[in-house]
Amino acid sequence: MSATTAGTAGTGRDPVKYALIATVSLFWGLNWPAVKTILTQMPPLSLRAIGFTAGAVLLLGAARLSGQRLRVDRAEVPALLLGGLFNVLAFNLCTAFGQTMMATSQAAIIAFTMPVWATLLAIPLLGERPGGRQFAGLACGLAGLLVLMGPEALSAPPAALLGPALMLGAALAWALGTIVMKRRVWRARPTVITGWQYVVCALPMIAAATTETRPAVADLHPAVWVGFAWHILCSICAAQALWYVTVRRLTVGEAAVSTLLIPIVGVGGAVVILGDPVTPRLAVALLLILTAVACVLGAKRPAKG
Repeated sequence: MSATTAGTAGTGRDPVKYALIATVSLFWGLNWPAVKTILTQMPPLSLRAIGFTAGAVLLLGAARLSGQRLRVDRAEVPALLLGGLFNVLAFNLCTAFGQTMMATSQAAIIAFTMPVWATLLAIPLLGERPGGRQFAGLACGLAGLLVLMGPEALSAPPAALLGPALMLGAALAWALGTIVMKRRVWRARPTVITGWQYVVCALPMIAAATTETRPAVADLHPAVWVGFAWHILCSICAAQALWYVTVRRLTVGEAAVSTLLIPIVGVGGAVVILGDPVTPRLAVALLLILTAVACVLGAKRPAKG
């Protein structure tokens, strides 16, 4: 059975898929202001080292207590490592450093151009042929990025463009990771896959975090503790594992649709919780990028060569 065949199991009026989409959107959407709050006191590498370590312990511990098999088949290890490199390590590093350089609302919009890049990457990686609506989606997505950056980006120094570049890198990494995870039919459970990916990614982060200066535990503000609780329990553990359930249960298009609500929740959370301003440029960019994703996902499934 191919990965595509496995993914069609979620088609039709399935209430579970709508619950998955809503839950992932809420957990990952509000994770943006949560991480921004944590970064007010905790440096990026330390944040990721703590999050990955906690995710590994909690997910593998929960899998063990529920009687799941922790061993991963040897044939699944390369895809697990490659998916973790893109979905976990690259994405989380880019978003952590990117958020320190730009507004959270803008960062979330750029990161969730992922479905557009996934569609483009499927051309060389999966042999898919894009249609007119997909090219229109790419045009809308690029237009949204240009609106978000504004004309001043043309004369901005490279350092000013580093934040958006990192967020674009995060979107590309997530797209590649999703393709890697979707191409295989997994025997291992999502919690086990995610847990081992966090183990692998935590090791270099723990070593890298030794170069940073961290505040004392007693000096952390209550808002930072709340941010950590949401980040670790809802985003690192629940949402990441549920994303793999979503990718496994639904078609590629349905799985990617779940990303539509995340930037809306993320931007709304940044406005309400962090006080990010709602500017006309931000609203137009969000509308263009959501239109881009809708074009990509609303097109008929491309024929394969």
